[in-house]
Amino acid sequence: MTTGNGSTTAQLITKHRPTLDRALDAIRTREFWTPHPEHPKAYGEGAPEEGKAAFDALRGSRFEVPGQPVSGEWTATEVSPYGLEMGISYPRTDEGAIDALLPVMSGGLPGWRQAGPEGRAAVCLEILARISARTHEFAQAVMHTSGQAFMMAFQAGGPHAQDRGMEAVAYAYAEQTRTPERAVWEKPQGKRDPLRVTKEFTAAGRGIALLIGCNTFPTWNGFPGFFASLATGNAVLVKPHPRAVLPLALTVRIAREVLAEAGFAADLVALAAEAEGDGIAKNLATRPEIKVIDYTGGSAFGEWLEANARQAQVHTEKSGVNTVLLDSTDDYAGMLSNLAFSLSLYSGQMCTTPQNLLIPAGGVATDAGHKSYDEVVADLGAAVSKLLGDDARANALLGAIVGDQVRERLESASSLGEVALPSRAVENPEFPDATVRTPAIVKLDAAKPEAEAGYLAECFGPVSFAVAVGSTEDALTLLRRTLREKGAMTVAAYTTSAEVERQVEEVCFDESAQLSLNLTGGVYVNQTAGFSDFHGSGGNPAANCTLCDGAFVAGRFRVVEVRRMAAS
Repeated sequence: MTTGNGSTTAQLITKHRPTLDRALDAIRTREFWTPHPEHPKAYGEGAPEEGKAAFDALRGSRFEVPGQPVSGEWTATEVSPYGLEMGISYPRTDEGAIDALLPVMSGGLPGWRQAGPEGRAAVCLEILARISARTHEFAQAVMHTSGQAFMMAFQAGGPHAQDRGMEAVAYAYAEQTRTPERAVWEKPQGKRDPLRVTKEFTAAGRGIALLIGCNTFPTWNGFPGFFASLATGNAVLVKPHPRAVLPLALTVRIAREVLAEAGFAADLVALAAEAEGDGIAKNLATRPEIKVIDYTGGSAFGEWLEANARQAQVHTEKSGVNTVLLDSTDDYAGMLSNLAFSLSLYSGQMCTTPQNLLIPAGGVATDAGHKSYDEVVADLGAAVSKLLGDDARANALLGAIVGDQVRERLESASSLGEVALPSRAVENPEFPDATVRTPAIVKLDAAKPEAEAGYLAECFGPVSFAVAVGSTEDALTLLRRTLREKGAMTVAAYTTSAEVERQVEEVCFDESAQLSLNLTGGVYVNQTAGFSDFHGSGGNPAANCTLCDGAFVAGRFRVVEVRRMAAS
């Protein structure tokens, strides 16, 4: 069932159905697959220059959203962590603009509903294809709003984010098509004619979805909710973080173009940009028209949304205390190298970066001999220093500090305990105004009550705590408490003991945490792969949803049944 421009939608279905089928297969098998190349050279010889030129052309200009109701005011709130002048102004969405916009968005829902799951999926995949073609432009936009180094902004903000968006489309299609579109129900009545009823089942979106974007990963964290809501028949209102508007504004403009070309209402997707301090998210989140919310950010506002946006299905990814348990290892050098990279990547400004390293006070058994607590901490510090010893490599891994709050947390780390590895400033010759810092490692003793202020609070950024615990059993107890009280997006453990491995698994099963065991190679605890890994579990305080699973999409639509008596 399709509507809009039927021929255009049919063409999109023909064009993208093979990709959809492959994505459906990937979420079933969980094997590696991606249609989005990770290497910058895969996009054509001139693509890097074209992407940067497109980004530069946006700087110092007004970002138009043609056709969208606006207030007439403009706002510019983005500041590049690299010190690059942005100066991009967006239509300010005040209360009057919201009042005008929401009815227009709702007006496009009937036609979008009639497109059916396959038609909507095809339109979403066309949006993703056009985003993919502009990956270099998106990379620049993500880099200069989030502070990610270029290669990370390119990969995480480009192909990896696109994978997550496509994964959401695949799950949305799978969930919507579990029920057939129509059926004939016939009930025998003995000698009388059977009862015959025709039944039609329509996957109907709930209304308008609100996407509240984050500063650090605007596309990677934004695309799953955006495409899950759109593919399930909802309109999507995008409210970016004031410091990271451009990546999602580009997404909105591309989506509106594709929708219009396919004969649907462009206002099914709209941008809600705000001036610094407007705080429109609270007002939007409790509007009766808003039926779905996706949020990534701090716990305080996430919990407020869960408690107050009662009319909406709310999906939150909040803060947590990610934990690594060190019991024993048969690859000490590999363990240190892997952890050093995980602590350093993007200056620890990832919701999956390890924070607490639980190390028995009596030390750790390794293939290099028994290592005391102090030796493990010192060796890890040395591994980080070696990894980041060359400034060029350090800049490529660390990126820039995204904001003052992260820098202040780093600078106050020494007040929490003994600093085993001090942070150092790194100069960036290309962007001399960038704030670049290496990670700090702070020693804490779990036996001291005052240490809880460190290891039981999220310290987002390049600060990790080497927490001395009495034993592996004590580490397991603290891990369970941390997961139950604070939650975690990631847990990792190193052990050569099958029994300890089983015990860690049981804690993570009980407390719903994603676990990585004995990572020593090129797979890191703070990275997850689309179509295969689940990001967050939805079962502990760090997040109430998973990117992506069936539950992430199923609440965004309802199956509405229409029954008619059939002719005898």
